[in-house]
Amino acid sequence: MNTQQMEQMGQFRITVWEEENFQGKRCEFMLECQNIMERGFNKIRSIKVENGPWVGYEYPEFQGQQFILEKGDYPRYEAWSGNSGYRTEHMLSFRPINPNPRRTNNHSDSKVTLYECEDFQGRKFEMCDDYPSLQAMGWCSKEVPSIKVNSGAWVAYQFPGYRGYQYILERDRHQGEYRNYNEYSTQAHTNQVQSIRRIQH
Repeated sequence: MNTQQMEQMGQFRITVWEEENFQGKRCEFMLECQNIMERGFNKIRSIKVENGPWVGYEYPEFQGQQFILEKGDYPRYEAWSGNSGYRTEHMLSFRPINPNPRRTNNHSDSKVTLYECEDFQGRKFEMCDDYPSLQAMGWCSKEVPSIKVNSGAWVAYQFPGYRGYQYILERDRHQGEYRNYNEYSTQAHTNQVQSIRRIQH
């Protein structure tokens, strides 16, 4: 099923506002938006996700820090940036996340493999569940040099407890293969990954 077919089924729907607390100019989307400023907005300061999941970006053209947007209300930027320690009060582009473009998928089918070296070398950990602390489950390093998404879609975090920079990991990006940290953390300037969870879909 392609994105157009999914859009026709109403699988993706998001409403954005220019001001906090769902005030000011608003617009509804069922497909990606590469630059909200082309729609006459200066910024996005609040969001409602009716059907998702989505990923928002700090800058146009899907650049900058990433933010996972699952079903729910986001009245202010803290709601999507969480405890990132990285202050960005707006986002300027966003797109839907297709958890598995090749077959019908549900949350319980998700699987990801972490590798201790780049290019999928060294010791590996296969995971099918959420882990608030990778070190607690036996991962010795604060870094994850390469990652392979076997199925589903995931969000990895810089710190334990799902905090810090967010990295969206998808099967249909890079064919699910992230050979080094530059492929998943282009704007974060760090390759720390200390927690990971499945994206709700």
